[in-house]
Amino acid sequence: QVQLVESGGGLVQAGGSLRLSCAASGRTFSTYTMGWFRQAPGKEREFVAGINWSGSSARYGDSVKGRFTISRNNAENTVTLQMNSLKPEDTAVYYCAAGSSVYSMLVVTAQTLYEYWGQGTQVTVSS
Repeated sequence: QVQLVESGGGLVQAGGSLRLSCAASGRTFSTYTMGWFRQAPGKEREFVAGINWSGSSARYGDSVKGRFTISRNNAENTVTLQMNSLKPEDTAVYYCAAGSSVYSMLVVTAQTLYEYWGQGTQVTVSS
């Protein structure tokens, strides 16, 4: 069982930066592939970024490539999403998710393969 708690959301102007953190409980954190997703009002939840168990591989959604960076610290049971050059269209609730350890070596983009989810943190980007 893994519990995830996101933090770092808030209000920022376009062009600004935010750093989201996800703290995970449990001693097996390092065995999980991790991801960030987001859901804007009236839209479906979408993949933002993912990272495998070791941090050696990461993937990004097309809309955030070159602006967002995902990283993890297995010693501290945390995964971070650094968001730069934010745009109003980045406004959403951002969720941290942990995928099955079966996929630990992979970066998983499909929501259905993630077992555990945080409660979400709101990011609002003003124009």
